[in-house]
Amino acid sequence: MALDRDRAAVVVVDVQEGFRPVIAGFDEMVGSIETLLRGVRVMGIPAIVTEQYPRGLGSTVAEISALLTDVTPLEKTVFAATDAEGFDLNGRDQVLICGIETHICVYQTAAALLAQGLEVQVVEDAVSSRTAANHEVGIGRIAALGGARTSVEMALFELLGKAGTPEFKAVQQLVK
Repeated sequence: MALDRDRAAVVVVDVQEGFRPVIAGFDEMVGSIETLLRGVRVMGIPAIVTEQYPRGLGSTVAEISALLTDVTPLEKTVFAATDAEGFDLNGRDQVLICGIETHICVYQTAAALLAQGLEVQVVEDAVSSRTAANHEVGIGRIAALGGARTSVEMALFELLGKAGTPEFKAVQQLVK
């Protein structure tokens, strides 16, 4: 299941201010998501962003929302982002999923996408949970359902496919 930029989309699940003090490695995860989003934007790959109960958990963190000024977050109270009103991949059938929490909303979103027959890759350095154990369980369950494990760099370079292009140079600068 090689990633194809014409088939891929990124789903950013619930990376909100209310989670900042309780999520393990929050700042590192946000940095990874920033790199992923900057890279896919270079290649014209769309992103969907969700927010779980924003009145209680706040909005998407500024670091990410600043990169997605043309994307309106989908508010939800359901765990699977696919059940959020307005969720639409616009025909794309490969999903790079990142966000919070690996074992709840990320897992349930991945499970729903896989059940629809879509290809899902969980970006391990761009997801987290309150505990390492829950994070590992979430990754394991997604893999057991058929989701692939990837990293920001692995996904970006797989989408690029080759060196020597302006896009490659732009992405290379992001991961240095």
